[in-house]
Amino acid sequence: MTFLSVVRSLASISLLGATLFGLPAQASANIGGDFPQKPIRLVVTFPAGGGTDTLARVIGTEVGRSLGQPVVVDNRPGASGNIGAEYVAKSPSDGYTLLVVNSSFAINPGVFRNLQFDPGKDFSAVISVASVPSVIAVPVSSRIQTFNDLLAAGRSGKPPTYASCGNGTPQHLAGELLKISARIDLLHVPYKGCAPALADVLGGQADVSINTLSNTVPYLKANKLRALAVTSKGRSPLLPDVASVSELGVSGYDVDQWFGILAPAHTPPDIVHKLNAAIAKAVAKPEVKANLAQLGFATASSSPAEFQKLVNTDIERWKKLAAQIGLRVD
Repeated sequence: MTFLSVVRSLASISLLGATLFGLPAQASANIGGDFPQKPIRLVVTFPAGGGTDTLARVIGTEVGRSLGQPVVVDNRPGASGNIGAEYVAKSPSDGYTLLVVNSSFAINPGVFRNLQFDPGKDFSAVISVASVPSVIAVPVSSRIQTFNDLLAAGRSGKPPTYASCGNGTPQHLAGELLKISARIDLLHVPYKGCAPALADVLGGQADVSINTLSNTVPYLKANKLRALAVTSKGRSPLLPDVASVSELGVSGYDVDQWFGILAPAHTPPDIVHKLNAAIAKAVAKPEVKANLAQLGFATASSSPAEFQKLVNTDIERWKKLAAQIGLRVD
């Protein structure tokens, strides 16, 4: 057999192998070093213009430059992120369709009965990219002046009301976890979004706000709200003078809203690691850090395994809390 015949035979075997395993020959060749060869889609489960959307666009632009292909943001809002998540879960496992998620992704399994996907099994973790705390705040005219005042009010027999961004949101669960951890009573008032929740606190219809850092900071600067604490384990660089709940005596309290990127399950590991490296490089850039810091984001990066562990841990954590407080959204 000539050398040329051997080469042709090996090529035929390679083609047959790709077909047997359900992979087109071209897709098989593209796995690894040739990825990507077309635009990458970042599915965002919230409307355009919000914090998660902005985060995706800032990071996507840098990743596109690094990988040599455009990264396009595709907004698919609805059902607390479940519409976009289901779409990505059922997309090809080729690295070209990715899902931008936040902590709500880990909360949803505990509060929705009929998810059409399995958050723990239908995705491959790529990387965590940022985190942001919520802020516990009150109007400047409130009788509650400090976090200790809030604890006292919560034990007074006349519990304050707290406004959240909605049932099952990180802000809602931050309030419920505070009630349990600090052994106080608060009355939850859910809103259809963070903006109306803040508006009613400012208008005196609710006593306390638990809301995102980015939404709250402008009202702190305008001296319309007073921050009592942040919900993260440590202080936020944007609010260095505001202590965390755990610093103020509620040991172990930590509710950071994290953000990250997932791919459909069974995405080839070499593609996942190439995406991880490109995204980590993007979030490490000083200009990206500065842009996102203005929105309250603290940028971060992790290995795929580290992010998967965070997702799995929070799924179980919030399932237990949702069961404890009897929370169901659907």
